[in-house]
Amino acid sequence: MYTWTDLCLLLLIYSFLGWAAEAGYYAVARRKFCNRGVVALPLVLSYGFTFVLLIMVLPTLAGRHILSFLAVMVVSSVVESIANHFFRRVGPKIDWQAERSRLLSGTGKGLLSTLAVAAVYYAVYLVIHPLLLAGVLLVPEVLKRIVVIAAFALIGLDFAAVFYAVRTGDASPYAQRQADSGQGKLAARLYGAVWKRLQKAYPGMQQAEGQEAGAYTFAKGLCWDKLVWVFLISALLGDIIETFWCGLVDGQWMNRSSVLYGPFSFVWGLGAVVLTVTLQRLAEKNDRYVFAAGFFIGGAYEYLCSVFTELVFGTVFWDYSEMPLNIGGRTNVLFCFFWGVLAVVWIKTIYPPMSKGIEAVPALAGKILTWIVVLFMVCNAVLTSAAMLRYGGRAVQPEPVNAFEEFLDNQYSSAYMERRWPNMIAAEGP
Repeated sequence: MYTWTDLCLLLLIYSFLGWAAEAGYYAVARRKFCNRGVVALPLVLSYGFTFVLLIMVLPTLAGRHILSFLAVMVVSSVVESIANHFFRRVGPKIDWQAERSRLLSGTGKGLLSTLAVAAVYYAVYLVIHPLLLAGVLLVPEVLKRIVVIAAFALIGLDFAAVFYAVRTGDASPYAQRQADSGQGKLAARLYGAVWKRLQKAYPGMQQAEGQEAGAYTFAKGLCWDKLVWVFLISALLGDIIETFWCGLVDGQWMNRSSVLYGPFSFVWGLGAVVLTVTLQRLAEKNDRYVFAAGFFIGGAYEYLCSVFTELVFGTVFWDYSEMPLNIGGRTNVLFCFFWGVLAVVWIKTIYPPMSKGIEAVPALAGKILTWIVVLFMVCNAVLTSAAMLRYGGRAVQPEPVNAFEEFLDNQYSSAYMERRWPNMIAAEGP
């Protein structure tokens, strides 16, 4: 089992290796070196996040190389798509998605490059990862924590600097702004240093189209506000649909919510966000392409959710072991087919009017409501996680060790948790 410190350290290591690979490719292709990371540190975090997800998923598919390779291909493609979307949204005044996408794909776009990238990821996991893991486990725990805390603090500061630069400027030459602001000002130096590095790293970066003054539209495009409301609406509808499905098909009316308060299914909400971000580029293509993408992405997403809840909370919320063509009891071909159909219906029929409806909300009210929703959902999720962890921990430590655990025991006892989620069972130990 990995500790959180181990996972964070592996994320940093693989982010560095990914950065080294990108910098090396760029140096060979264009015969000059530059920092390919968005941050000034030698890190490309998308590679780190990809490997952390693979580290969680692939052990459950040990010995099943075809399924493992498909999982690698789907996870790497989805993370790349989400990373590209994030890079585009960091600063709406620039457009670096196309430039970064070409390099992340390695040899270009298409199935061949996706297969090539997945093959590299899988080879690294099989051959290099065991050696890296052995090295990580030899490092003293205190030293690992110091390295992780220091690195993430620097990453946070670095992202703040990039965020400031792209939000207060654009991709035009920075020399004039620096001169106008005064050479001695820290903000001007920061602006100049960040833009100089970004323009060197991404020479294909372009000025993005902006909105006219006074024409601001709430949640325009695939922005943070839009995705928050896509998550909320889908989580609510998903809980309702799943409740009626189980009641009508299985004859069992039970709670299908993911949290303590409110009828919200995080699996459906996050699934809608993942499908929206990853399938937007296929929105104008034939339905069969959307179906195929939804089939694999949806199946991989459901599988990953099952692995996550088992590893983090020690609980299992669904088990398809009795169904034919299941994959480790975590998903099955029939439900992957449903994911494909849902992807087509979502991206072609449901999402477009939903997007327009969200954008019709008045800007000020929309912003205020968005942050109220975010605050409520974060608190709800944190409290639910704590209650689930305490539920699993009572078998080892029945008596609370502090006031917070005492509160959890009084407010969310084991009997309460089992009534709230009657289909929840403890995961079997190794």
